[in-house]
Amino acid sequence: MVVEGLTVTYGAASAVRDVSFTAPAGVVTAVVGPNGAGKSSLLLGVYGSVHARGSVRVGDRDMSRLSAMSRARQGIAIVPQGRQLFPKMSVRENLQVAAEVQRLGRDRVEAALDRFPILRERSGHMAGVLSGGEQQMLAVSRALMGDPSVLLLDEMATGLAPKIVADLVRVVRELADQGVAVVLADPSLNATGAAVERGYVLVRGEVVAQEDGVERLDRAYQGAMGLIQKELDEVDGEVTG
Repeated sequence: MVVEGLTVTYGAASAVRDVSFTAPAGVVTAVVGPNGAGKSSLLLGVYGSVHARGSVRVGDRDMSRLSAMSRARQGIAIVPQGRQLFPKMSVRENLQVAAEVQRLGRDRVEAALDRFPILRERSGHMAGVLSGGEQQMLAVSRALMGDPSVLLLDEMATGLAPKIVADLVRVVRELADQGVAVVLADPSLNATGAAVERGYVLVRGEVVAQEDGVERLDRAYQGAMGLIQKELDEVDGEVTG
C-alpha cells in the first residue's frame, strides 16, 4: 500500500497534514507516536471512514475515491480503537453482521470463530460481557473475514494482558508471513515491537522520522519524545518565570 499526501481535517483543525508512507505486502509497519499525534485519524483516513485528501493505492488499485465499505470489499480492513462491537449481540451475531455487510458466506463466520479458540467457546455470549482481550480477538477476527490484503490495527495491545498481546502479535506475524500488509498504530513499541519490521514516527499530525528495524525506529521515537518534552519544559519555564 502506498499513501501520498494524506490530510485529515475536522472543521478548521488538521489532525493529519500531508502524510506519505508505504506499507509493503508481507511486512509489519508501525506508526508510532504520542496520544493526540493523529494516528487514529491517519488510519481512518486510509480506511475511508473520515473525509481525507490525498491518495491511497493498494497494488495497482486507486482507493482514493472509494467509500469505506468499497475499500473494505477491495481488501482494506481495520480494527479501530475501541473495537466498535455490538455489545448486546452475541459473538456469532457480530460476525454474521460483518459477513452480511461484506456479502460473505457463512463459512467465513465459522472460520472467524476458529481463529481464536476462545471465540468458539464464547460464540453464544454477548460481546459486551467478554473480557477486553476477548473483545479484541473478536474485533481482529471480524476484520479478517474478508481475507484483506491490508490490515490496519489501532492500538491493538492497549490495556491487555501480556499473554493476550502475545497471541495477537503471533497472529499479526502470521498474517504478514502470508503476504498481508499490516499497519500497527501504537503510542509506543513496548508491547508490539516483536512484530514490527519498519515504521514511521508521527508527531502533531506529521511524519518526523522513518526507520527500518524496530530498534532504530524506537530510537527515533524516543528522540522525538525528548524534543517534545524539551519544548514543554521551555514553555513551562516561560509561564512560571
